[in-house]
Amino acid sequence: MLIFLRALFILVIASMLAVTSWASFQCPLFGVPRTVATHPWFIATLFDAYWGFITFYVWVCYKQTSLLARLAWFVAIMLLGNIAMAAYCLSELFSISSREALVGLLTTRREGPGKLGLILAALGLAVITLA
Repeated sequence: MLIFLRALFILVIASMLAVTSWASFQCPLFGVPRTVATHPWFIATLFDAYWGFITFYVWVCYKQTSLLARLAWFVAIMLLGNIAMAAYCLSELFSISSREALVGLLTTRREGPGKLGLILAALGLAVITLA
């Protein structure tokens, strides 16, 4: 199961990086036409995505005990979405050995600020600023 989960989140992060890179070469991030941005299904999809991000963040918030890590991961997840979520999952999946039970993955709490969250939050802010 551990190998499957690692492969799954590698696929998620690779495909998200590929599709967002492709999209950024097609049009600017904030260049979505008004008719698209105001379409009811576009709005519903955004609500669905961001409530999913918040749901995932609740788990991250439980696992991270540092306020700085919690804030950094919030910014990273809200700005980078599934890219940050897949990075978090991969970080957690590669922090356990194949002999450990997966329950540790779900419940082990992390101390300290966590460099990955800080890096991804800064990257998310840079992407939004440069867009």
